[in-house]
Amino acid sequence: MLTVTDPGAEQAAGVRYSSPVAADWIDAHGLPLWPAAERNKQPIAAVLRSVLPESGLLLEIASGTGQHALHFVEALPGWTIQPSECDPAHLETLRRRVLLAAHPRLLAPLALDTTRDDPALALAPSAIYCANMVHIAPWAACRGLFVVGARLLQEGGLLVTYGPYSVQGKHTADSNDSFDRSLRERNPDWGVRDVTAVEAVAGEQGFVLAATHDMPANNLLLEWRRANRAV
Repeated sequence: MLTVTDPGAEQAAGVRYSSPVAADWIDAHGLPLWPAAERNKQPIAAVLRSVLPESGLLLEIASGTGQHALHFVEALPGWTIQPSECDPAHLETLRRRVLLAAHPRLLAPLALDTTRDDPALALAPSAIYCANMVHIAPWAACRGLFVVGARLLQEGGLLVTYGPYSVQGKHTADSNDSFDRSLRERNPDWGVRDVTAVEAVAGEQGFVLAATHDMPANNLLLEWRRANRAV
């Protein structure tokens, strides 16, 4: 995966902006690159290396453009990555990126919506990873994430979420407060979620918050462990 560091490097690497004011980059194959995913993929992978066992099957939920999946398959050499997505446009981008990568440990993406049925997986995942979904999706998607996790993971299994969160009702930075307000203006069902609220729905499905990692740009990476079967 290409890492963009400056406009000169972008041009030399064949990356172009889709418009002068666009937030996304476009790679040499015409596929979008989200700048935030390019920035955060390395620090996220570093934490995953420290919390995951040496090998397994990682189900990524809400893979978006597939930048994290493509990076993880190299950064986590013992792991097979199963990407998934529910948005049709993102799913098409994801399929094309996975096809171009042609990596034996990067599986063909699944259509997966956490508010609907479970994904059809040939093997049960060893862990689940979901970044930047719960704040730009209805609350039902967050609840459904843990429902899917409870059905697919064994006891002790790890579900990792990443993104901006508030803690005990307070934003961790002014920028997250502004971001939260902008999200809710765009869609009242969206918004930065409070860790305590996520803990409540996670607990309903037998998950406990095992660790919290401070990440760059005022984000958190949360480790959720599957403690026991939901009652």
